[in-house]
Amino acid sequence: MPGTLPRFPSMPSSFLSSLPQGINPPSLPRGISLPSLPSLPRGMSLPRGMSLPRAAVAMSTVTEAPRRLLQDCCSVLDHQTPGGLCGCCWALRPRYKRLVDNIFPEDPEDGLVKANMEKLTFFALSAPEKLDRIAAYLSERLTRELNRHRYGYVCIAMEAMEQLLLACHCQSINLLVESFLSTLRLLLEAEKPHLHILATNSFVKFANIEEDTPSYHRSYDFFVSRFSEMCHTEHEDTDIQNKIRVAGIRGLQGVVRKTVDDELQVNIWEPRHMEQIVPALLVNLQQHTHTNSESPAEQTEVCFRELLGRAAYGHITNAVRPVLMHLDSHSLWEGRSFAVQCFQIIMYSIQPQHSHLVIQQLLGHLDANSRTPASVRAGIVEVLSEAAAIEATGSVGPTVLEVFNTLLRQLRQSVDYQLTGYYDDDGKQETTSSEEKTLQDAVIKTIGSFANTLPVYQRSEVMLFIMGRIPVPGMYPALGSPNAGFEGSRMIQVMLLKSLLQVSECYDSSNLLTALPSSFLEPLLSFTLMEDPEIRLLVLSILTSLIDRRHNAPRLSAAAASVTFDVSVLQRKEDRCSRQDNLFIRKHAQRLYRHIYLTCKEESSGRSHYQALCALLAVVCVELTNEEVTVDLIRLVLALQELALSNQECLSVFNRCGVHAVCAAFLLLLSQLGPPPPLHQHVTQVIESRQSSAPHLLPQDLFCDKPRLPEGQLKVDEDFLFAQSKICEALTGSSYSAHAERFNTPYTPQITDEDRLSKRKSIGDVISLQIDMDPEYCDTEQKPQTEQITFETLKNAIEDRGSVAEDERRRMQVVEKFQTAPFEEIAAHCGARTSLLQSKLDHIFDLIIRPPPSPSGHSPPRSTPLYEMKFPDLCVY
Repeated sequence: MPGTLPRFPSMPSSFLSSLPQGINPPSLPRGISLPSLPSLPRGMSLPRGMSLPRAAVAMSTVTEAPRRLLQDCCSVLDHQTPGGLCGCCWALRPRYKRLVDNIFPEDPEDGLVKANMEKLTFFALSAPEKLDRIAAYLSERLTRELNRHRYGYVCIAMEAMEQLLLACHCQSINLLVESFLSTLRLLLEAEKPHLHILATNSFVKFANIEEDTPSYHRSYDFFVSRFSEMCHTEHEDTDIQNKIRVAGIRGLQGVVRKTVDDELQVNIWEPRHMEQIVPALLVNLQQHTHTNSESPAEQTEVCFRELLGRAAYGHITNAVRPVLMHLDSHSLWEGRSFAVQCFQIIMYSIQPQHSHLVIQQLLGHLDANSRTPASVRAGIVEVLSEAAAIEATGSVGPTVLEVFNTLLRQLRQSVDYQLTGYYDDDGKQETTSSEEKTLQDAVIKTIGSFANTLPVYQRSEVMLFIMGRIPVPGMYPALGSPNAGFEGSRMIQVMLLKSLLQVSECYDSSNLLTALPSSFLEPLLSFTLMEDPEIRLLVLSILTSLIDRRHNAPRLSAAAASVTFDVSVLQRKEDRCSRQDNLFIRKHAQRLYRHIYLTCKEESSGRSHYQALCALLAVVCVELTNEEVTVDLIRLVLALQELALSNQECLSVFNRCGVHAVCAAFLLLLSQLGPPPPLHQHVTQVIESRQSSAPHLLPQDLFCDKPRLPEGQLKVDEDFLFAQSKICEALTGSSYSAHAERFNTPYTPQITDEDRLSKRKSIGDVISLQIDMDPEYCDTEQKPQTEQITFETLKNAIEDRGSVAEDERRRMQVVEKFQTAPFEEIAAHCGARTSLLQSKLDHIFDLIIRPPPSPSGHSPPRSTPLYEMKFPDLCVY
């Protein structure tokens, strides 16, 4: 009947209600229409989203259409390719696909359709379970456009995926990531450079997203390899090459950021990854300069610093080893500047507490390259020096002495190579003396750099350690190479003393007892008696630097070359010597004076030796300000003056003039540091006399390039000498007069008895151990005079010495006997001396244990001494 709806099989209500929100039922096939109705019958309604067409058609000719329509809709919703009539209908596609398709404009140059992109984003946030389907379809669409070389749409698809990544919550981002990463792989495998840059930029944006949910199945191995390969890209266009390399560096930086803090991700610190990342960065750091902020070198340094800054304790080794391998393979140690630059970046970037690990790796690498050319070893050593200078504390780490042991071992090896001319065992690889000397200087400089990073107490240990490694002929003949011989030992001595000088220049201690202990001072002073002038000069410099606590040595060196010196420029202490300084004076001063005196007797001394001697005397005078020290130093100078005048010493004219010049320069300085003005007047008078008639006795005329020396033997008038009587007269009436009596005894150093010179007499002799209880019973017949035990008695029992000349004669006889006499005679002589000493000691013991006389006048029977009693054997039950 007209006006009524024709009856046809209806869709199941369950099907209509199960449609997802936003998806409309499909339209009717073409040719079938519904009649226009004013209203629907009561109780009858259409499903949500379904609208009726306005035109009404008869359905009598279509009987199978509803059934086919239902089948096609179910096929679409099941993501299958429909085989019926609706397969090519856009309206039958899922909504997320239609939303994805809508973001692409007709013209790719118009860019992403922002309004439709907002709809897609809203849909993705409303239905996060669809994210994986959206990402898969976007990836499919991008792949299709990429295969068709429609790069504009490719860029639009990547922009859409980036916006979805940024908009999605952290909990659901994993649904997008797999498709996103697979898409990036496609772009990075393409041949177009701009696609590589596009993919890298997208990856960097992804790397900056912080994720809260873990991911157990991601792999970034492909991106590490591909980004590293991009860093090595060679392109005919320099601009394109730089852009690709910068993109590769930024990609590696993104990989590091994404993986370094996530324990579930791939371990980027594994050697297989570091061996790709680090060389890729170093190549760009080496080949380019910092022209702008977008240059490969600038980006490389930023990435390298970030990589090292994130390295933990266990990762430092894996990060530094590829650097060493790269410098080896490209021979970059010899240039030094790039190697130093690399390790400066490393030392400044890593955490400070890990810096000693880098030092240890460099030391191990130095040992591993001990058979390489000297230029390579020198480059490694210079890098070590710069690395130690950067990190002021903690760079040496727990194995302090091992560091210096390695460096000293390199010195000994270099000396061996220098003597043999080859740096390998087969004698095929030649080396030159100049190259080895360059290496030795670098090692010595490095030792000083390391010592500068240590606290004071460790520097003392290092100095003792180096002193123990210095070969002494007859004591440590095995040090160094067996083929080195005497010359090798001498060179090693020089190298190690130079190293010791480097450490001493960094040493700053307020206590001379700790700076110069007996275990260090005695072997050091023994080197002042060696024939080699270079060794003696080094020892004098070491002593000066250790005693000079106020860093006056450079100024005092100027005083040694002139007699017009202003003492106001010196840094002087106002108070008197401390207790520690006084102990040092009493313990070591006489030994120090002795070796200064003996050094002046060396014929091979030159201008630098006398200047160093004057500087050492001046430093002692400034640092150990004391009346006793001042008097002893004046006595020493007067003894040196007598030495220069003596005809018994085989000294040249220059040596004698040098000793006179040292005495003049030092006395002029000393007279301005506290003694009474008359002393300064006397010293000035003598110097003025020398200036007018004997300028060769003054430092400014002698210590020059062309000194003017007198011909023949040196003759010095009394007016040109410092008189002991006038000096004593000048000190009379001052605080120095208490020690003026010491001038009555000329300073004479003893070869074997220098300790006795430093001992002063006690206040009183030792009191006799024999006490007379009652004087009225002291009958001379019954009580013979008791011998008293005094200090002189004990001293005479141990040594029976005569005059100084007699002591010297006896000493020469003993030396000659030990050099020429047979062993049996020497043993018999020593045994006789021992018996004589024992008899004297027995006599003293008899005096000590003898009891005092009794009041009755009768001596009691002598009791058996305790040490002569015989006790029975003890029985233990």
